[in-house]
Amino acid sequence: MQSSIVHYVDVHLVNSFCLNNSGGNPAGVVLDAPDMSDEQKTAIAKNIGFSETAFVYTGNDTDFKVEFFTPEGEVDFCGHATLAVFFTLSSLNRLKQGSYTQKTKAGVLNVTINSDNIVMSQTLPTYRQAPSIEDIALSLGIKSNVIIKTGLPIEIISTGLPDIIVPVQSGQLDKLQPNFDAISVLSREFNTIGFHVFELSNEPSITAHCRNFAPLYGINEESATGSASGALGCYLVKHVFPNETHFVLEQGREMKSSSRIEVMIEKQHQKIQCVRVGGQATLIGVKKISFLQE
Repeated sequence: MQSSIVHYVDVHLVNSFCLNNSGGNPAGVVLDAPDMSDEQKTAIAKNIGFSETAFVYTGNDTDFKVEFFTPEGEVDFCGHATLAVFFTLSSLNRLKQGSYTQKTKAGVLNVTINSDNIVMSQTLPTYRQAPSIEDIALSLGIKSNVIIKTGLPIEIISTGLPDIIVPVQSGQLDKLQPNFDAISVLSREFNTIGFHVFELSNEPSITAHCRNFAPLYGINEESATGSASGALGCYLVKHVFPNETHFVLEQGREMKSSSRIEVMIEKQHQKIQCVRVGGQATLIGVKKISFLQE
């Protein structure tokens, strides 16, 4: 009978999209990840307790291969965990400033390490029809007019992961009363990660304030969502600011963890050619996690 051996991995704990070293969204990072099953990776992600943990491998045809796990299982891509990965590699002096490639299940994406931030490319946007205003409003505990009076549509957009982009009137974002069961049902029915709800900002330095709900993946609310921010940037260019190329998004205010996310959109002949999302990060610490291997 073959006995199991206890192995250990170091999980770097990083706050991504932080604002002046506060706020942000934490992610776990496992560098040089050993050979583990998906179940073991999910268990480690659950042990860490963050919305995502990234497992980093040396790539064959790219600089790195990165896998992303929530406490519920694997997802194709995660923006804030990507930022955490490259911040960790940079802070350990394993990478210098410059551009690198990572292979994810969402495709091969470029990441640039700058002196003051890290910027990642995302896939070009795809658009789909969303659930009805009535169903969305009911799941958010608001009246339909809170959405209708914006004059903007609800739309499913993916720049790596599909999210339901929901506009609400300014001043209403913090008044949402989300029904997480209802959000999960709609997310499953429309094959999306969750809801990314925003209101346009009255502050000149911020484009929009956001909240993200992904209870289907064990994340009732998260304080910074890189993938959905890229999708929102494409939405803003399409419906609100057709001539703008740079957006600053605030997320996590209601969670007392305000985050700052920058989105850069490049267009040519009115068509989006490049989506990039950037921000800053800070190290929280390192946690040693055990797992069994036969």
